[in-house]
Amino acid sequence: MASFSSSSLFFPAPFISHNHHGFFFSPPSGIRRLSLCKLESFSRSIGCSREVSNIPTNGVVKWNSVSIKAEGLQQTEPMVPPYNVLITGSTKGIGYALAKQFLKAGDNVVICSRSAERVESSVQSLREEFGEQRVWGTRCDVREGEDVKNLVTFVQKNLKYIDIWINNAGSNAYSFKPLVEASDEDLIEVVTTNALGLMICCREAIKMMLNQPRGGHIFNIDGAGSDGRPTPRFAAYGATKRSVVHLTKSLQAELRMEDVKNVVVHNLSPGMVTTDLLMSGANTKQAKFFINVLAEPPEVVAEYLVPNIRSIPANGSTRPTYIRFLTGLKAYSQIFSRLAFGARRNRYLLED
Repeated sequence: MASFSSSSLFFPAPFISHNHHGFFFSPPSGIRRLSLCKLESFSRSIGCSREVSNIPTNGVVKWNSVSIKAEGLQQTEPMVPPYNVLITGSTKGIGYALAKQFLKAGDNVVICSRSAERVESSVQSLREEFGEQRVWGTRCDVREGEDVKNLVTFVQKNLKYIDIWINNAGSNAYSFKPLVEASDEDLIEVVTTNALGLMICCREAIKMMLNQPRGGHIFNIDGAGSDGRPTPRFAAYGATKRSVVHLTKSLQAELRMEDVKNVVVHNLSPGMVTTDLLMSGANTKQAKFFINVLAEPPEVVAEYLVPNIRSIPANGSTRPTYIRFLTGLKAYSQIFSRLAFGARRNRYLLED
């Protein structure tokens, strides 16, 4: 059973749909007739790269294991840098790039994945570059509740608290095929990692942060399918990423209903990232076109995301936020530049 720790399959929603070839990319209707006028109209219709979610405020939530209205659980200390950051699935891809960028900003970082060997190797590399006392790592399979609980224990022992917890671990089992051809093992891998694993991590992160004087911020990474558009050839992955958005909104609502202000759950959207998983699906002309036009290396994406993530605790914000790297306007602009001027041709892959 193929597995990996980095949630790196991020296709832009406007370009995901069925086509005659069964491929998962297709441009919006009339994209090749896209004009500057349409771009201007489109730019007025979309939101900015950071959008605040709508949170319902009615209803009552009762948690049996944690009293989140208990006195003293509201933030009592300002959250100032350096921040303590935990990133799941962070031994490669976008997770590793995020870890490096946080370290460059002066923060302390905990990395983890289900491979002890990769954790050891990554920790060694990062410590050589950033020092022994700023990087920690441990094995953690997010699908296992005990592993995540042990991760929290590890964090509390070594860093005492976590300011920013990024749920990046995910899987597509490196499988690009119709659902009817998917094996039981692959489906279980995708669903338990992306859905169950995320729920377990959110549960444990919230429980930990509720009792931290500085509170905490949780960021759930989305992916293809998160906006409800179809993802043919990786339907299970798309379904689980759709659930990421719903879970985040539900957690935001639960915390709001209980008047919790020191723990905030956000969404994080890296867009298309040139990871092994993305490139493994680049076997059609359309795939190569969109990867060349829209994808960016993990380092480029991390350089944008990390300052935006850090600005939230720095500003003392308690509002849920949706941070996007590849916005709709940026995607349409890059496609227009390619169609009009040939920009970004053959950046990563030779096109037919």
